[in-house]
Amino acid sequence: MGSMPPSTPAKSLINLQLGWPSPRLFARDGLLKGAGDILTSDKETAAALIYGPHIGHPPLRTSLAEWLTTVYSPKTGPVSQDGIAITNGASGNLANVLQRFTDPLYTRKVFMVEPTYFLACPIFEDNGLQRKLRGVPENAEGLDIDFLRRALEATETAAVAAAKSSGRSDEPTVKNGATYPKIYKYVIYCVPTFANPSGKTFPMQTREKLVSLAREYDALVVSDDVYDFLHWPEDPKAPHDPNAAAPPRLVDVDRAMPGYRKWGNTLSNGSFSKLIGPGVRVGWADCAPALARELAEVGSSSSGGAPSHLTSTFVDKMLRSNYMQDFIRSTLVPTYRARYYVLMGAIKELLVPLGVTVEVNKPTDVTSEIGGGFFTYLRLPDDIPAAKTVAAFALKEYALRIAFGHMFTVTGDADSLARAEADGGFSRCVRLCWAWHEEGEIREGVERLAAAVRDVRDRVARGEDVGSQLSIGIR
Repeated sequence: MGSMPPSTPAKSLINLQLGWPSPRLFARDGLLKGAGDILTSDKETAAALIYGPHIGHPPLRTSLAEWLTTVYSPKTGPVSQDGIAITNGASGNLANVLQRFTDPLYTRKVFMVEPTYFLACPIFEDNGLQRKLRGVPENAEGLDIDFLRRALEATETAAVAAAKSSGRSDEPTVKNGATYPKIYKYVIYCVPTFANPSGKTFPMQTREKLVSLAREYDALVVSDDVYDFLHWPEDPKAPHDPNAAAPPRLVDVDRAMPGYRKWGNTLSNGSFSKLIGPGVRVGWADCAPALARELAEVGSSSSGGAPSHLTSTFVDKMLRSNYMQDFIRSTLVPTYRARYYVLMGAIKELLVPLGVTVEVNKPTDVTSEIGGGFFTYLRLPDDIPAAKTVAAFALKEYALRIAFGHMFTVTGDADSLARAEADGGFSRCVRLCWAWHEEGEIREGVERLAAAVRDVRDRVARGEDVGSQLSIGIR
């Protein structure tokens, strides 16, 4: 009896879904140096291992303000530490914002730009805002402002009428009194620069319109500004100015527009997770000083002090020594830029001829540096099934994991799902990330995706029901 042919080795998984930085890009040396500086000093150790001020480590608030000023060059002048509160990262801070500034009965709706960062949805739901989440479609201008205006107007009219008909006061009912001096009627959640998942960036006109709308309807715009520090020219041959300012944050637009209010209508949600490493759990809120002070009094901080207090002292040392700034400039940006060029080059060579299109917009009015962040966003051709089927097929047959459109609907909003599945909807889109894998794996991942698209297309042409052969979770 003849010997059996050798089996083909299983391919190792390539995960272009994972939005994590590579472990080799963790800023471990800077953390180690910062920790050594703190923990070898009796005075600094004592300050680092107490509960710490509710609003955060004062030196870090100062060094952050100085650094953010150099990153954004705001028209209104230097960023003030008075508006900065230290947090335990963007997700933890979003939860704290909702605890302090929303009322589960009085806050009418949460509007989330769709496709949305879907893992934000449970944070809103955990804070009593179930069934109040609504999607606002993206468009060529980054956000459909007219859609949002109509939704706000209709919601506000209905809320006022309901209060009048019931004879109750249209005021916060769960969170009121001196403990909660500011409760917003609405929350608007977005990632305005290098968005997750779509990679889109709001042009300046959209930013100004959004702030004006938030002021009109007493909304707090929470913007995740976590990718702003990673940007470069789209053209590989173009010169890169490492000191070029990032696109203006919504909080800076709010401050620059006439009529800025005590509480403001914007909060910049920042984090070092994409710069140092997700486990560092240090971030910041930049907002109106009154808002920052109230945010610092959320119950867990007034009881235990600022979250991540010890680690925040290490991060302060990294900023003051310029380690963090140099690390971004000399390590993160060159590495991610090179991976971006490999990914986009492979997409152009292998996927575009198959009918795949790149959906990322390029608003030159906010920055000439239009590559950045962690993600690119692609639309699959119409002659193959929805992206979730292609994603399932790529995972099963080609050991490739990608994020697909259905993942990015707004939880509980049937209209969001309907828009995703409509003609031209985002159920036909996929998100690819260049942050986790090295260049060779990124190239191979695109090769596998191209093979999967061709394979699915051939099976459909033969009359096979590819979707019925596969199963994949939406979450």
